[in-house]
Amino acid sequence: MTRILIIEDEIIIARFIEQQLQAHFACEIHIAISAAEARAAMPQALPHLLLCDINLQAASTGIDLVKELQLQYPFEIIFITSYQTKSIIEQAAAASPANYIIKPVDEMQLFAGVRLAMDKIEAFTSAEDQQPSPADVLNSTERRIVQMIRLQKSTREIAVALNLSPYTIKNQRHKICRKLKLKDENNALLKWALEHAGKLQKEPA
Repeated sequence: MTRILIIEDEIIIARFIEQQLQAHFACEIHIAISAAEARAAMPQALPHLLLCDINLQAASTGIDLVKELQLQYPFEIIFITSYQTKSIIEQAAAASPANYIIKPVDEMQLFAGVRLAMDKIEAFTSAEDQQPSPADVLNSTERRIVQMIRLQKSTREIAVALNLSPYTIKNQRHKICRKLKLKDENNALLKWALEHAGKLQKEPA
């Protein structure tokens, strides 16, 4: 089921979007009415799709928030906004959105915008489901390391917890990235851990 986070500071609009999505798609929906609520919701909701207003009545915009969240989490993004200026659209384009919907939003406009993003999400999740289970690919030590990475523990903290050297933990991280076919770069393993930690438990024999 597709997980969606609506980030909209006007709760009436957020509820309208929620109702329309539930009427047309099989999805689990969370609502955040501020940037702070969105940040707090991300680790639990782990959305495949964000529908984000640009004007959040805050110092930073929805575009700034999305770029911040993209450093840690993988997701598709649709901006829903009353802004129609070229400069704002260019700024939004830098976040590679799946769509850009102008308010006021009507039912079919929302359906069309989300439907196109759903194709991307379904293709990704389908390919992902065909991959071997991470619980089978990683050994018990590697799974413990990934769980601690998900909690954003440092290499030194993980080394102390497992009674290993930081050098060994660094090597283990590289090995885990190879096994999971991840790019061995900053945040790649953290992003994976946040998204897939639930798949690390082995099924009972």
